[in-house]
Amino acid sequence: MLQYSYLQVLDFLTTVAFLLQGVQEGNPMVRLALKYAPNPLSGLLMVKLVAVALGLYCWKVGKQRLLGRMNVMFAVVVAWNLGALILGSVA
Repeated sequence: MLQYSYLQVLDFLTTVAFLLQGVQEGNPMVRLALKYAPNPLSGLLMVKLVAVALGLYCWKVGKQRLLGRMNVMFAVVVAWNLGALILGSVA
């Protein structure tokens, strides 16, 4: 659960970095939250709080395998985001 929460924070930070560079959010559900929230940062924070709550639920009901798979997925997303940010800054 600690890794999952940490990956959510990293995804939040890399998404903020993209938004500051004018890159549109790729996830349609997150994009919708960004659009209808009072401001994009609060919309993104709300999405991440829901994600952490879902992770906590999985942990409490014993869905460690699912939580592990989500950790792998978010690790790939964060690595992709960091790579894209690095490549975008040198281009």
